[in-house]
Amino acid sequence: MSYSRILKWVSGIFELVLAIPIVGGAIVIWTGYSALGFMLVLHAVTLILSLRYQEAIYGSAWGILTSLLAWIPVVGWVLHLIAAILLMISGSKRTKRYHYPPNQL
Repeated sequence: MSYSRILKWVSGIFELVLAIPIVGGAIVIWTGYSALGFMLVLHAVTLILSLRYQEAIYGSAWGILTSLLAWIPVVGWVLHLIAAILLMISGSKRTKRYHYPPNQL
């Protein structure tokens, strides 16, 4: 399992916790919205590693969007839930790597 798939599962679980209506909102508010900043960095690192390993980036891209817009109360809940689902789906997929013959580059 690649590092990006591991980070997709970790960030998916974090997003799922933040998607719990009262608990997620309380975590975001109690941390002074720094939980959203942490998630933004985590999604950016996951996105970069996904690009490096030639894996799907839609979960991480949606997570970045979520981190930027999750301060809106009801919208944040929906975005966290969608991000968690997308990250777990993309984290469960196998990596399709393309290997080219050495003389074909």
